[in-house]
This record gives sequence, C-alpha cells and structure tokens, in this order.
Amino acid sequence: MPHKTYPTDIAEQGRAVLEAWREIDPALQLGGMALADLEAGLNGLGEIYAQLDSLDAQITELRNRRDDAGVDLWDRVKRVRTGVKSVFGDNSSEYEVIGGTRIDDRKPRGIKKVEEPA
Repeated sequence: MPHKTYPTDIAEQGRAVLEAWREIDPALQLGGMALADLEAGLNGLGEIYAQLDSLDAQITELRNRRDDAGVDLWDRVKRVRTGVKSVFGDNSSEYEVIGGTRIDDRKPRGIKKVEEPA
C-alpha cells in the first residue's frame, strides 16, 4: 500500500482546527474556504470511517460463519471417511478413493536409534 499523504490523526486535527476556527471568527474566509467547507470535509471523513467500521463488522461476521461452516464440513468429511473405512476396511480401494491412505501405501515407521551412553 502506498504511503498516506495525510497524518493518521487527521480527524482529531480537523476537529481541533474546526473548534479553533469557531473561536477565532466563524465568518472568516481563508483562501475561498469557509468554516462550513472544513466541517463538510470532516463530516465526510466521519461517514467514511463509519462505513469502514460497518464493513469490518460484516467481514468479521462472514469470517466467523466461514470458519463454522469449515469446521462442520470437516467433521462431515471425517465421518464419511470413517464410515467407508468401517464398511470396506482401511486397506480397501474404496477407502483410498474417498481420500484415505491404505495400509499398504503407508510408509513404515522409522525406528529411532537409541544411542548408548559412553
């Protein structure tokens, strides 16, 4: 993401400048900009932040639902594989087709050497 061309606390700075402008002279025009223009910019940014917060909440909810659905599906996949294993056996071609590893295809367990103390 490119570097932002504005400070991260722009909303706080905008509010502080807005309040100070009101104290100095609300009717003051600076370079063709009125107090209402600054206030409109601040309000627009606030609306965008509110939309972002809403979208963040929505995406968090969707991610939670996705995770729950994934856990549920994984449970079902395991149950189907276990069912096929119990019906056809754990060395059957049916078990292999459903995604299991047949006993004949498994690698033998390696035997660890026990080092004798010197």
